[in-house]
Amino acid sequence: MDLRKRIVASYDAREGTMKQVAQRFKVSLELVKKLVWQRNRIGTIEPQYQNQGRKPAFADKNLKLLDQFVRQHCDATLKEIQLHFSDRVSCSIQAIANALKRLGWRYKKNRYERVNKIETM
Repeated sequence: MDLRKRIVASYDAREGTMKQVAQRFKVSLELVKKLVWQRNRIGTIEPQYQNQGRKPAFADKNLKLLDQFVRQHCDATLKEIQLHFSDRVSCSIQAIANALKRLGWRYKKNRYERVNKIETM
């Protein structure tokens, strides 16, 4: 934080251009630009939390709709759920399984039914 404060203070005191401030503190020009932009835009020069990874396919309203659908159609397969929500959400079957898991729904395997389904295919 100390270096960030000195960089912004130096730029604010007009001790040079952004490029000159970057060279003086031996940092990239992009860092100086980022700190000035972040301070003007967000109001802080502290490091920001980085959201990494893909956003969930089912969130907020769609997650509630998924929960309602599963309550009404508790025997629906993941593929059937995917087809039902295809106009709202484009996602994989695994994404649906993850959303169901977040909602607290569990899949109970029944070996006998599974064997019969495989044989009929």
